[in-house]
Amino acid sequence: MNKSSSQILWFKQIRKTDIPIVGGKGANLGEMTFAKIPVPNGFVITSNAYFDFLRTTSLKNKILTELSGLDVNDTSALQKASKNIKTAIVSAEMPDKLKEDIKRYYHDLCGEYDKLVAVRSSATAEDLPDASFAGQQETYLNIKGYKEVIENVRKCWASLFESRAIFYRTEKGFSHFKVGIAVPVQLMVQSEISGIVFTVNPITNNRDEVSIEAAFGLGQPVVSGEVTPDQYIVNKKTGKITYKYISKQTWQMTLGADKTPISKKYQDAQKLKDKFVLELAQISIKIEEHYKHPQDIEWGMEDGKLYIVQSRPVTTLGSGKAEGTHEVAVVDTSKAGKTILEGLGASPGVAAGPVKIVNNPKEIAVVKKGDVLVAEMTNPDYVPAMKRASAIVTDQGGRTSHAAIVSRELGIPAIVGTGSATKILSAGEVVTVDGAVGKVYEGNFIVKEEVKDEGKVLPSKDYKTATKVYVNLAEPEMAAEIAERNVDGVGLLRAEFMIAQIGVHPRKFIKEGKSHEFVNKLAEGLTQFSSAFNSRPVVYRFTDFRSNEYANLEGGQEFEKPEPNPMIGYRGTGRYLEDPEVFKLEIEALKIVRNKQGHKNLHVMFPFVRTLSQLRDVKKLMASYGLRRSGNFKVWMMVEIPSNVILLDEFIDEGIDGVSVGTNDLTMLTLGVDRDNERVAKTYSEMDPAVLKSLEKIATTCKKRKVTCSICGQAPSVYPELVEMLVHWGMTSVSVSPDVLEKTREIIYEAEKKVVKNNSGPAR
Repeated sequence: MNKSSSQILWFKQIRKTDIPIVGGKGANLGEMTFAKIPVPNGFVITSNAYFDFLRTTSLKNKILTELSGLDVNDTSALQKASKNIKTAIVSAEMPDKLKEDIKRYYHDLCGEYDKLVAVRSSATAEDLPDASFAGQQETYLNIKGYKEVIENVRKCWASLFESRAIFYRTEKGFSHFKVGIAVPVQLMVQSEISGIVFTVNPITNNRDEVSIEAAFGLGQPVVSGEVTPDQYIVNKKTGKITYKYISKQTWQMTLGADKTPISKKYQDAQKLKDKFVLELAQISIKIEEHYKHPQDIEWGMEDGKLYIVQSRPVTTLGSGKAEGTHEVAVVDTSKAGKTILEGLGASPGVAAGPVKIVNNPKEIAVVKKGDVLVAEMTNPDYVPAMKRASAIVTDQGGRTSHAAIVSRELGIPAIVGTGSATKILSAGEVVTVDGAVGKVYEGNFIVKEEVKDEGKVLPSKDYKTATKVYVNLAEPEMAAEIAERNVDGVGLLRAEFMIAQIGVHPRKFIKEGKSHEFVNKLAEGLTQFSSAFNSRPVVYRFTDFRSNEYANLEGGQEFEKPEPNPMIGYRGTGRYLEDPEVFKLEIEALKIVRNKQGHKNLHVMFPFVRTLSQLRDVKKLMASYGLRRSGNFKVWMMVEIPSNVILLDEFIDEGIDGVSVGTNDLTMLTLGVDRDNERVAKTYSEMDPAVLKSLEKIATTCKKRKVTCSICGQAPSVYPELVEMLVHWGMTSVSVSPDVLEKTREIIYEAEKKVVKNNSGPAR
């Protein structure tokens, strides 16, 4: 048999060297089958079949026509080309011989009756060392009957031309016709029990331990975090179970039913018997030894037999020669008691301390240094207490909530969206908070562990990028420390935190004839930033407090009216025009720092500008108070409302030096989602096509109009792939939280290299 020309191969015929014809997934399944790992049986329709399919139809010409001259940065054109190509592929007739072969292999796989199979895509450029675009193609589960298999094979072929796949392939420099696609067809495991295995302890990074998670039913709820699984730790050297955590499970996912109740008799039962825990550990160790690298493994059990569904390398570990060691705080899972609370890990790190429950900002004095601050949700008024806390836990919120953003900036662990922290935790009890995995343990189970620094990384100071890397800051005390790093300036200096530290409503200062006190205190904070960053720009965003946040300041109740929805209420630029006296206080503070102290690196940005007339009028108001846009005083505008995107050209015509995208509000208002509401927060995503299309328009418009364009929401900190898109679209700077400064610079550096490479071809 000549494998290189075969159109279908059984898993047992495939090895890891066959990636060019079976792709990364196919080669991995074949390799594990060869190593006698219990993988559900199947076969792969090779990339030869796909290429033959292209040759025997007119599809190649169709694809060439659609992609010829395509600007992949034009989202509309890219999506249209993708749709046209996929429709053509799905509609084209597959060669009769291939259809007959698929039918025969499927029936041989199933035996006497048709069985459910998974039909997966395995692009020949996926899972390769120089290609990190796995997941661009589709997988179809629970397919039954050879006709359905044939239909879904065509869908897998078509998925090679998903818009994101075309985009990344183009940017990577892969030919659309040299990258093929294979299709593994594999028996489905209808798991009674399933879960995840790490052949290294994911909490302590201890490579002598295997961590096994198990839950009743199919594995999707475990992977997604909807179900809390049992956890078992097995020591590789002794082969013994050293730790068990048995979780209560009230429902499971089964075939055809998303949530099937579990009888009370089994809800508190151990999911996987000890003998299977040890058997699974040995299988996992065998996989690790075969691949010579720690593995992240998905498994299932059907009719008392263990199956390995997928295995991939653990990518969060370093590799290469150790360069030294450092101490980190970790949870001692061998001693830690029951996990008493779980939520969304929002800021990494581990800390322990006594719980202090804060029901409103007036109670923040109860939080002392080292306490664990627990609240329903935080806002800027909580910041003084957050700075004293060792960790933060909240009932509500997502990864872009106030608690998450500030905790990352302060470098303290945080868990958000727990739903019930203020009810379950008791004031004074000592807990351990693991902000990486989103778990709260009863008691203090922190240990210090020496961790080897592996792999040699180019120091960030050695990366030179054309795209500026700014930092989002709020705390004056952090200015000097952050300014020492490889950062081009402050892209977002939040006013709210300094005003929260002042602690008194500005209207109260005005009423009592003490306006100068407010001005001087604000100027002190601004001076710390401007002085620390010296010649580098510091962009001050005027106050964007909402009415409910202003109300929490001393005297605030007198001057603020309750609003049903403060997020889209009395805030931002519209507020300055309604209450110019308070706006003037900010202007006076800016004049002290710029004109009296000479810090000309301080510039301004208007937030939440709803209309063209608001921008026009607020610029006139600022000028009337003695601050005018000039060559050395830049005026920026936040783009965070759909109207800003739709009328961006007109806003630029009003006279601004640049824009900065607030992805948090823009995403919420584009999708109509409150990111702090855990019931709908899962819909919130800066990677939604509607948001990406807005970002593309903003960047390309600013590039055309020759004004600067930045982004200062949390999106770049969370989605590295978005940073790469922004660079390609021409965004001039990115402003991120301090914890990802160096990583973002590295991503931009690599993205710019690709741009230079793609633009350095022969002149035409």
